Amino acid sequence: MTAQHSDTETGDAVTQAPPEDGSSEIPSPSASDVPLPADVELELPADADDEEAAAIVAAIGAHLHDQARATAAAAAQTEETWEGKRWSFAGRVRAQQGEDVRVPKTAPTNAWTAAGRTDRF
Repeated sequence: MTAQHSDTETGDAVTQAPPEDGSSEIPSPSASDVPLPADVELELPADADDEEAAAIVAAIGAHLHDQARATAAAAAQTEETWEGKRWSFAGRVRAQQGEDVRVPKTAPTNAWTAAGRTDRF
């Protein structure tokens, strides 16, 4: 490594020190400076300069970030429903209370909360 680059020994991106000639210009990061997830392989064109490589890596990084956020949002929106459970819950109410009830689709999905509202079914 040159005096212009210092390796942080963390396995993450390589940090760069400013040049020794006194200029404030810091070289743009190259594709090897940006850590990628383990399951992602990235091949840059051989004729890509540092700016093109940085743009490619930034675009792919933004895409992966957006994809991860969309996956997390989809997982958070998955709510528990009564699908396939309403009849078994109605059977338990009949066995415990001796009454036939019809569990509405809008009933609370928490079994304890729903059990407290069986008088309204």
